Amino acid sequence: MGEFVRLEVDGGIGTIRLERPPMNALNRQMQEEIRAAAAEAGERADVAAVVLYGGPKVFAAGADIKEMKDLSYPDMVARAPQLQSAFAAVARIPKPVVAAITGYALGGGFELALCADFRVCGDNTKVGQPEILLGIIPGAGGTQRLARLVGPAKAKDLVFSGRFVDAEEALRLGLVDEVVAPDDVYTAAVARAKRYVGGPAIALAAAKAAIDGGLDNDLESGLRLETHLFAALFATEDRRVGMESFVEHGPGKAVFTGR
Repeated sequence: MGEFVRLEVDGGIGTIRLERPPMNALNRQMQEEIRAAAAEAGERADVAAVVLYGGPKVFAAGADIKEMKDLSYPDMVARAPQLQSAFAAVARIPKPVVAAITGYALGGGFELALCADFRVCGDNTKVGQPEILLGIIPGAGGTQRLARLVGPAKAKDLVFSGRFVDAEEALRLGLVDEVVAPDDVYTAAVARAKRYVGGPAIALAAAKAAIDGGLDNDLESGLRLETHLFAALFATEDRRVGMESFVEHGPGKAVFTGR
């Protein structure tokens, strides 16, 4: 357990909690603790799905600019890959991941939320990529994940302007998947994550790998990946259980073991 980031597990849900008051500024230590928590969540058999949560007031207002402002070009050439890979560790969790966004998710904070599979936010939330206002661009995956999520034109509008987006527009643009009352954000995120508890864990991991891997390649490569993963699932116990249950009892009644 880190100083600023911890993993809590309850009922098959692993909650990665960001705790660096007052704004969860993502300094280097916090980035490395996120990496470690993501790796642990991915490895633990008692975690079926993950919620990424910054607390009731704020998700994460961005990188720690005080820590970054005196870094030189050589400094950042060395550091930037580590920043990017720390966030990518969340994207690589082979389980469904839901970001529970309260208050602000800006800059690095929104880049971190983009690493989740789904985003639930409060109706008072503000999200955005304001790095351009500092004379830089997003450096932890924002230009790439944002464009893949909403398309290049919408991504350019947000990155070029650095503007903050409210919850209603974020939902309309597809930046978030659900908007609820601020006090209900964590509960709604957990409810979304719970859909996958007791599910076929290997098949869920394969589905995530197929979709995410396909987005990084051309269609033919993606189809080959899908075929490989599809066939591999016929070696699992869950595939046998699922098909036998379907034949005997109809859909949706299988009891999976995650093997």
